[in-house]
Amino acid sequence: MNTGYKKIIAAILAFVTALSVTACNSTTNSSESLAQNTSESTAVASTVSPIKLTNKMTETERSRVDRHALTLLDEPEVPEKDTTEEHKVSVVFHTVSAEEMLESLEKSRDKMTEAEYEEAMEYIRNSESYSYPYIILVDGYIVPDHVPASDSSYDGGRITFTICTADKNGKISENEYDFGSFEEYIDWIRKTKAEEGFSEAETEQGIILIKAANEALLTGNYETLPEGSVDASERSLYIWNAGENADHRADWEYDLDAVSAIKDSIDEINIYDEELDREFVVHVTLPPDYDKNRSYPVFFLTDGIWRFGDHPKLRKIMENGEAAPVILVSLYYNYKVSDPDGNMRYFDLVVNRDKLLDFVTDNLMPYLGENYSIDYSNSTLYGHSDGGVFAHNALFKSDLYDNQPFGNYIIGSPALWGLYNYNDKSGISSDDVLNDYGYFDRNEKLDKSVFLCAGDLEDPDYKDSYNGHDTTLEGVAKLKERLEAHGADMTYKLYDSHHYQFIPEMLTEFLKEKYPV
Repeated sequence: MNTGYKKIIAAILAFVTALSVTACNSTTNSSESLAQNTSESTAVASTVSPIKLTNKMTETERSRVDRHALTLLDEPEVPEKDTTEEHKVSVVFHTVSAEEMLESLEKSRDKMTEAEYEEAMEYIRNSESYSYPYIILVDGYIVPDHVPASDSSYDGGRITFTICTADKNGKISENEYDFGSFEEYIDWIRKTKAEEGFSEAETEQGIILIKAANEALLTGNYETLPEGSVDASERSLYIWNAGENADHRADWEYDLDAVSAIKDSIDEINIYDEELDREFVVHVTLPPDYDKNRSYPVFFLTDGIWRFGDHPKLRKIMENGEAAPVILVSLYYNYKVSDPDGNMRYFDLVVNRDKLLDFVTDNLMPYLGENYSIDYSNSTLYGHSDGGVFAHNALFKSDLYDNQPFGNYIIGSPALWGLYNYNDKSGISSDDVLNDYGYFDRNEKLDKSVFLCAGDLEDPDYKDSYNGHDTTLEGVAKLKERLEAHGADMTYKLYDSHHYQFIPEMLTEFLKEKYPV
């Protein structure tokens, strides 16, 4: 295939690719202490918890709760799949008109030489439309990787292709690949999947699909499905998410030895929320010498896929007598969910933040109170980046709830620009967010403690995502000013760090200073 022609196709594919929403993930450096009023902190472990919560879970939600011992360390299950050479291959073709090709070509013109551009124009002049395999299925599963024979010029030898992706701001990036043979390409797939955290068994399952699809396209032995007949966003159509056997424990980041050492102190809870239609996994790590007759604050961490890995170190600090005992809780999706692009995380922490707040406030935290002895008044909710947007929302809407599960909030590097970008595209005003959801219109003062933090090097990390809105640090600075103007109990700290690297340091520092012995 000629270079110019390939660049047209690459550009076209970029505009039919679904936008990916990048997840933001988050350590601290400033002149101020994490806990400004340590001497006024309430006792960490008390005999009575003054706050009681009402559990508003539905019967369905209660029936689906499962509290059990930690299973994260168990071997991931891999779905069984027929490995014979007999496979049914189906293809959905996407047709692009000459007008659409011309539009895409013009948007890509600055990346082409004049000769390439003329070659591409000649192709468009002689073509009414272009059709290409948009979705390829093998035995009912979508092939998630490039199939060489989907390029009509592929003859079984050298493989060249371009992968175009678009971020949530519509910015397109291109990555070009060149392999001398099909076997070299498959070796690259194995290497790439290993780097992405796929097990060997999962990788080989995917390679079976690639090989079957490639053979079918070369021989023409496939069926054609109508365009629009397959929803590529349907998770069950991907072999690693199929049915009850999907398992993504391998995606979680933690130190195996450190978690193994405290696993008997960890409870794992599967809990379903009807409003979001999500099943979450919650990890509860009890402090050393936990006494059910005493009450302990909860240190609640969003993004459990990363932050559960901090439990061992935080508990060790308590064990060493460097901090008072607290109950560590982290929240994420269950092990059947893989969210590599952070789309689901973004939508729940940012777009669906009110529904998630309902779940945490009226379902999860009351349920935990029924099973553990919790001091809600001194409990802390932490969120970073998209989670920082959620924590900001939770803080300034806390007065709208009868249940009051947290007295302290950590708002880390809130990616409010991600919310503003969504609002822009959806025609929604962001005035309510900029006004902290009207909290100070309803209340004279903030009755919660706030720790606001970020990395002082992080603004360039997402420089292409602000779209004219405040950068992360600009948004944090303005939030600080608003809190100070209202006399809030607020601590502010910038760390010598980029976007997420400071989190472990910040969490340990916060634990020691907010919950002193």
